[in-house]
Amino acid sequence: MPTPIITLTHVSRTFNVKRHLIKAVDDVSLTIEEGEIVCLVGESGCGKTTTGKMIAGLLPPSAGTIAFRGQPLNQMTREDFRKYRLSVQMVHQDPYASLNPTHTIYDIIAAPLRHHQFTRSDAETRARVRELLTLVDLTPPDDFLDKFPHQLSGGQRQRVSIARALTVQPSFIVADEAVSMVDVSIRIGLLNLLTRFRDQFGMSFLFITHDLALAKYFAWEGRIGVMYLGRLVELAPARDLVARPQHPYTQVLLSAIPEADPQVTRHKPRIELRSMDVPSLLRLPSGCAFHPRCPRFIGEVCERVVPELAQANNALVACHLIK
Repeated sequence: MPTPIITLTHVSRTFNVKRHLIKAVDDVSLTIEEGEIVCLVGESGCGKTTTGKMIAGLLPPSAGTIAFRGQPLNQMTREDFRKYRLSVQMVHQDPYASLNPTHTIYDIIAAPLRHHQFTRSDAETRARVRELLTLVDLTPPDDFLDKFPHQLSGGQRQRVSIARALTVQPSFIVADEAVSMVDVSIRIGLLNLLTRFRDQFGMSFLFITHDLALAKYFAWEGRIGVMYLGRLVELAPARDLVARPQHPYTQVLLSAIPEADPQVTRHKPRIELRSMDVPSLLRLPSGCAFHPRCPRFIGEVCERVVPELAQANNALVACHLIK
């Protein structure tokens, strides 16, 4: 059986905020295969971005292990870790903040090529930058080389961010809300671009989003993981999760997605939460963290026992309702 490209084993991450320990990610285990797309969805503050940053090597886990192609990060030599950091790249949410406003598009993309010696001469660098701009559909590339980020639209800036990530020939990309700050009309084009890279180069993706409809579109052939207050509560193939959501939180999220037909949306049954308030990470509920809001709350077991992520049909679900 092939070794997964990324493996998380009981990974947690805590932060010390004003003398309080906050567990942003709590006991997450996850594997991502070569060429696979996995989407992480959930409300703001659920830990999905922190998970992505740990996978990208930007944050160390407080507990548990992360392995790249079977090799734990904390056991890598300096050279192995350098290769891993090149292989795993991140596309950030805000293309307005992630690009240096004082550098031209050429300088932004050329810098990693030169630094990591992917190109040897100015002519080779310029040719590669043109090639990368063409790859992300910024054509003709010469129209963009000497422009600054403020001269581009949001969608064009995000394509530059993707081109910059591709400079070091990664095999895994963490896309953190990568299309949330561009117009709706541009989003599908960017997602199709990323899907093309998966098909063309065999790349794997962890796509982080709060929008379950986007996750459904991008990961239709892959898997979707649902996070709540730092824990993974459901992980399933996208088609199964959309058709047969098993965790009450996933069911609530799906019930809130509007349909293309307004008549269908108007008559779509909505699942009411017991409470609209999201608990603070400083005062997490005991037992199942979702129990104060859960519409299918069954009493003491929910309040006292933390449910384990367990196999349920074709999914992994953390809920006491699943036997």
